[in-house]
Amino acid sequence: MPRPPNILWIITTQWRAQALGCAGDPNLRGRTPHLDALAADPRTVNHTQAVTPHPFGPFARAAMLTGVPSPENGVRDYYDPLPLNTRTIAHALRERGYATAFFGKWHLAKRHPAAPLVGDAHARMIVPPGARGGFEFWEGFESGFLLNDPWLHGTRLPEPRQFHGRQSDILCERALAYLREQNAPQFCIVSLEAPHPPYAAPAGTMRKPSSLALRANVPRGGEIEAQARRELAGYYAHIEAADAAIGRLVAGVRAQNPDALIVFTSVHGDMHGAHGLFRKGWPHEESVRVPLLVHYGSGPALAASDDAISLIDLPELALAFAARTAQPSRYTHARISMPSVVRLPHQCDRVWRGVRTPARKLILNADGSPWLFFDLENDPLEMRNLASDPSRAGEIAELRAQVPAALTPASASPA
Repeated sequence: MPRPPNILWIITTQWRAQALGCAGDPNLRGRTPHLDALAADPRTVNHTQAVTPHPFGPFARAAMLTGVPSPENGVRDYYDPLPLNTRTIAHALRERGYATAFFGKWHLAKRHPAAPLVGDAHARMIVPPGARGGFEFWEGFESGFLLNDPWLHGTRLPEPRQFHGRQSDILCERALAYLREQNAPQFCIVSLEAPHPPYAAPAGTMRKPSSLALRANVPRGGEIEAQARRELAGYYAHIEAADAAIGRLVAGVRAQNPDALIVFTSVHGDMHGAHGLFRKGWPHEESVRVPLLVHYGSGPALAASDDAISLIDLPELALAFAARTAQPSRYTHARISMPSVVRLPHQCDRVWRGVRTPARKLILNADGSPWLFFDLENDPLEMRNLASDPSRAGEIAELRAQVPAALTPASASPA
């Protein structure tokens, strides 16, 4: 029986779908060459309509690892840990002969709400072995948002140790070195915090804020525009740096294992001033749409896909690939939601749930009333909310049937 091909997931944080040269961002034209080349590879499917199931880190990470949405997987609140008995994609692939490894940001362990989110204390917090999602090898950190000089601990680092340099460089280099030492089929996740704030953290060359092109849905002439320009200067610098690190990792993995499945994505995006809003948790495109490149190591040429795929579908895709039955997916709609309000600055102010297709998006309030309805085909920047338009009542009713009822936490079912 042939050896199963390696599987690599590269997960970033706050990298919105629009922020790639190949996605048409004028600020990144020619500045994300490695990911643009991966997207252009004939054996890569560029999922141009991919979304996160929940546009906030812990909720999205839990759903992506389990294939179960939040809060069904046990994560409703920002500070909820992934329950210790939760079955993840790591368990499923271990049963299929894979060794499993995780590098980088975890963000699913038990944290104290009073502890500072940013800094060494959070970055040095120990994630117990039993809380590492079933990965046999684990080397990372809970969070801390140290885009430079990260602290790592885990399987071969029982106590946190600080490494000097860019976090993305260090994690990609250590993951590649680890993979080169292994003989068994590997499932490996490399989880980067970049391009998450702090956007002012050093990351190579930052351009002048005034030189950047803003999306047309960012209000002009005031503090919103000024903040968007200021933060995007750092955001794009971190994207360029991460692209270089990811490029080296991808090249090394492909040289070692040409048949590997390589996935690049992000757990959510960032509003960056669109509609006058910042950060994530919002149901708008800048927050819920994410890049998703899936490189199939060998086989026939593949086309870009505009299916409504979600990160919650990645476990199913990985298992199919491991069984050598993977085909480009055909999804007609993606469910999206925020199971709770995260009480941090700039985040979304309400619980919501909804459904998105490449053509339409419907968002309901917690009580089930329509909040937002957008015709994405004709209004991709979501400038006209049609939720109260009587001529759209039929479309809204049809989509509403696809929105699940409000969920309650439960012990996550095996994915």
